[in-house]
Amino acid sequence: MSLGTRLRERRERLGKTQLTAARELGISNVQLSRYESDDRKPEPDMLGRFAEYYRTTADYLLGLTNDATMDGPAAASTSASEAAAFEEFIRNPEHGLFFKDYLDAPEARQEEMLRFWTFLREQERLRKPDRDPE
Repeated sequence: MSLGTRLRERRERLGKTQLTAARELGISNVQLSRYESDDRKPEPDMLGRFAEYYRTTADYLLGLTNDATMDGPAAASTSASEAAAFEEFIRNPEHGLFFKDYLDAPEARQEEMLRFWTFLREQERLRKPDRDPE
């Protein structure tokens, strides 16, 4: 299975349209279409963004493994460190109100909120300092 096919398969598994996924990834729909049709290969940083967004590994996307799960020691430690950073963030009174129910939420809801925070943090990191927020 090609990289493009795996990207499309993961997007569809998440129930995302190409337009929605492209917008959330910060790329154009045309660009995502080219990746999915194997007309274009992503740079390493984009491959990493795809793996994170599609909740899989770069190894899976590249066809080095057929295991699409993010299990394993590296994934667990990344997840644990992300969760710890997120909990520190929400304990700040200025930030915590938005995510006030995280600590008491069921595990599935916590995972969803953590993914949302990770996405927001990545978007902030990618934002150019000289550009006004949209």
